[in-house]
Amino acid sequence: MDAILKNFPPRADDQGKDAQRPTKEEVEAAVRTLIRWTGDNPDREGLLETPKRVAKAYREMFAGYDLDPAQELGRTFEEVAGYDDLVLVKDINFHSHCEHHMVPIVGKAHVAYLPDGKVVGLSKIARVVDIFAHRLQTQEAMTAQIAGVIQEVLNPRGVAVMIEAEHMCMAMRGIRKQGSTTLTTTFTGAFKDQPEEQARFMMMLRTGLKD
Repeated sequence: MDAILKNFPPRADDQGKDAQRPTKEEVEAAVRTLIRWTGDNPDREGLLETPKRVAKAYREMFAGYDLDPAQELGRTFEEVAGYDDLVLVKDINFHSHCEHHMVPIVGKAHVAYLPDGKVVGLSKIARVVDIFAHRLQTQEAMTAQIAGVIQEVLNPRGVAVMIEAEHMCMAMRGIRKQGSTTLTTTFTGAFKDQPEEQARFMMMLRTGLKD
């Protein structure tokens, strides 16, 4: 698990990241350069405000660097009337950006855990997905990061994460295959060690019901 956690991208304020960020003016100048690289004219009417819009959009789309997913999971509840069975949050829609080409990844995350005396608010699970999604990512790394932080902070008996996503770097460029979906999974604890728990997770994803 330590190997997973050390691969978390740092927050912007870790190690003085904000001080190393370029200025808004530098970002806008870089966007103007990219517009020229496409063959267009950054001074034409339709593109005059584009550098400002792109700079603002990037701060929003990559806001995950400024947020700590572990902090989102910090408040837990122990009054669960003895409940200790599987908790599954399905179909968490997200959008991210591929770290190789900086084009969108669009998909859904399914996250489950087996509580060990405490649970976390369901919205916090979705928030963790969003924080990791709002960073430059690979799908494989994001899947492991979500599972890793939940396991580290909640210390449940096990965590299961599945992500299914379409990568625009496959759809928009290169091989240009639209509609292809990539599936990735990470299992910890009981989900990794007990095949029946892993099978139950998969069954619940398909049916939405426990057997």
